[in-house]
Amino acid sequence: MPKAASYDQLKEFKGKKYSGMKVGRKHHWKYDAGDWIEKKVTPDRWEISYSVVKRRAGKAPDGTGAPVGTAYRWYILANQVVTKLDANSYTTEMVGVKYKVAHKRADKETWSASENAQKKALAKILREMLAELEAPPAAAATEGDGAAIPLPVKKPRATRHSRPVPQARKRGSTRHHPRIRAAPPSSRAARRPASR
Repeated sequence: MPKAASYDQLKEFKGKKYSGMKVGRKHHWKYDAGDWIEKKVTPDRWEISYSVVKRRAGKAPDGTGAPVGTAYRWYILANQVVTKLDANSYTTEMVGVKYKVAHKRADKETWSASENAQKKALAKILREMLAELEAPPAAAATEGDGAAIPLPVKKPRATRHSRPVPQARKRGSTRHHPRIRAAPPSSRAARRPASR
């Protein structure tokens, strides 16, 4: 099957129909030098805007992918770690997930979902993410459609209930007892009654 036809073919994932890139495949992009602008609005919250051109690390096969002019609206949830190198430079690392909330075809002027529908879709995404974050580790690993935001895992503190319980000693045993010492063999022999 030609790659263009494979891209447009209707697919299914967990009972949901979709088209486009197959689930499990990856993209690798190179970003041009762009402008990241941020404004502090509370002690812990910043408003950000970022505008740049991204380019494939390789080349897309001829005739594949969405037509030129197609637009997508994504919502990104991510951990960003920045490390200061000098007065004006930082390294930046970002790991997380992104969700498509709407798309606009090249020959259309409107998005695939209204503003109200996009808000409802975003609210559903955030509720699902909150449920994953609050779920026990074992449940969080099996629920959800994608990877949750990586978060540092704290090791549980040892408590009196979690410390290993020493095994019960056999009745009458004096082995490794700090206060009772076994009598030497000669003493035990001397205490035995004479045979009749």
